[in-house]
Amino acid sequence: MTELKIESINVKSVNVPMARPLVTGGGSVTSAPLVLINMEAGGIEGSSYIFCYSPAALSAMSELVQHIAESLKSQAALPNEVFYALRKRFRLLGNQGLVAMACAGIDMALWDIAAKNAGLPLCRLLGAESKSLPAYNSNGLGIIGPAAASNEARELLHSGFGAIKLRLGYPSASEDLAVVKAVHESVGNDILLMIDYNQCLSVTDAKQRMRLLDDTGIYWLEEPTLAEDYSGHHQIRQHCKTAVQIGENCWGPGDMKRALDAGACDYFMADVAKIGGVSGWLQAATLGENYGIRLSSHLYPEISAHLLSATPTAHWLEYVDWAEPILDSSVPPGNGMATPSEIPGNGIVFNSKAIKKYTV
Repeated sequence: MTELKIESINVKSVNVPMARPLVTGGGSVTSAPLVLINMEAGGIEGSSYIFCYSPAALSAMSELVQHIAESLKSQAALPNEVFYALRKRFRLLGNQGLVAMACAGIDMALWDIAAKNAGLPLCRLLGAESKSLPAYNSNGLGIIGPAAASNEARELLHSGFGAIKLRLGYPSASEDLAVVKAVHESVGNDILLMIDYNQCLSVTDAKQRMRLLDDTGIYWLEEPTLAEDYSGHHQIRQHCKTAVQIGENCWGPGDMKRALDAGACDYFMADVAKIGGVSGWLQAATLGENYGIRLSSHLYPEISAHLLSATPTAHWLEYVDWAEPILDSSVPPGNGMATPSEIPGNGIVFNSKAIKKYTV
């Protein structure tokens, strides 16, 4: 196969309104600010996107991606080589934050090129069969009160979902409990309920709240306290019966290893843009296997379906529809299961007409 050289890069910023705005213990999210990346090598276009969390980060992220990618022109489009070269380049600045996400976006686009060049879906390029993956609906269900949460929970069970995520972090533990009970009564106890505090509690408060919530049948307790407080998560885990889930805010496999060594969680959730793109995910998957811990995805369902298919300890795919308005591709789960796209590449295909509508 002819070695491909990186030829061009095109970066756009869009801000896509969310069908279900999200209110969390850490703040409100009403739109999906996305940086869209198209790289070309040997006439093959590779695509990816980065969720920026806040529109305030769009301009900086876009410029950073453009600058890094421009510096890669004429280099071989080899994802692993570029991954390690960029980590070395930004060692002094630090491989976290916007830098890490920009590099991950480039990594994802390069793996898309590699898969298309081989004529294979990404999961097959990684040596795995396409798998049917259990998915939970993570749209909506923010801090909206018992009545609204009950109604929205029922709506989220379309396509046969058997699991949903509920955000908590109300002013009091009794309010959290009231919402959990209301949702359970609305959808039934057979529906799995993941709860996410989005880092809004102190360790002490988390322990106190779990005294009330531990026996309500929730499936996991996600990020009850600050993401980087691995010791605090270990204390909470020791205190409660519910499985503790963290990981979406770990910057690379190194952070993941530190969290696992600290005994911070029962399950781990990797975000492809924070864990290091496809290259970083593969290392995380190896860690998951070595530590015997189940690995779920955070956001990015299109590419995450491929990555979980290649993950020995694959657990749950988080389904959100936030990027779907600007995509010609999606992985809407049927009967609560999701499968990777069968077309060559990572499953991300942009809709140019829709992009014009949301460009900022």
